[in-house]
Amino acid sequence: MKAKRSIIKIDEALCDGCGACAKGCHEGALQMIDGKARIVSELYCDGLGACIGDCPVGAITIEEREAEPYNENAVMKRIVPKGEATILAHLRHLKEHGETRYLNVGIDYLRKNDIGVNINKLVENDTEKKQIISESQLTHWPVQLHLLNPQAGFLQGADVIIAADCTAYAFADFHNRFLRNNKLAIACPKLDSNKEVYVSKIAEMIDMAQINTITVVIMEVPCCGGLLQLVKMAVTQASRKVPIKKVVIGVQGDIIEEEWDIM
Repeated sequence: MKAKRSIIKIDEALCDGCGACAKGCHEGALQMIDGKARIVSELYCDGLGACIGDCPVGAITIEEREAEPYNENAVMKRIVPKGEATILAHLRHLKEHGETRYLNVGIDYLRKNDIGVNINKLVENDTEKKQIISESQLTHWPVQLHLLNPQAGFLQGADVIIAADCTAYAFADFHNRFLRNNKLAIACPKLDSNKEVYVSKIAEMIDMAQINTITVVIMEVPCCGGLLQLVKMAVTQASRKVPIKKVVIGVQGDIIEEEWDIM
């Protein structure tokens, strides 16, 4: 039964058929058909939008519409024949996005069907990440939004993280989880002054720097939601539209919510 949910949308006119999204889709939801990327089944698309960053021409966005619900068992049945590496890549994708329920369904599928995959490698992958956690992923300076030039060269076509000040202290793996391959701006929606300047700066990043996506990382405390609202105001003012992802960090340092926000 179909229900309203987040799912990817492909602009066929923009798609140049490079195939990067299909290669990067851990669920096998995307295939190249007649030279264009297409969803082969709604059941396989989890709506997390990881493929947005793979598309070099911005042909992929997230929309909210009536669609078949994502089916983890169907995905596992589809990818199991592709081997352990593909299965583990899919499970890591779920784990990194905090999709614990789907991750457990996938692991249960392997156990019930007696499929020999070394699940311990998921833990080994975490260990590898911890070994490089001391390596900074920051590529530019400054990072405070008031000091940031919205037309700086490093922002051109970039995927941007706009993070509340406290998040990097609360989430231990902030650099590897959020900064890797992204550009950073930080702000505090409660304590910073002249927040209207933030709106105009973000709108300028969207229009002039042609940024690709915005991920807003906030704490679970109520005042932090103001940062997401500032970003939404900027998108409304801008002439372009960019996808926004909301990530909420709990006060215990875990990711408690992660989703693409539909404007």
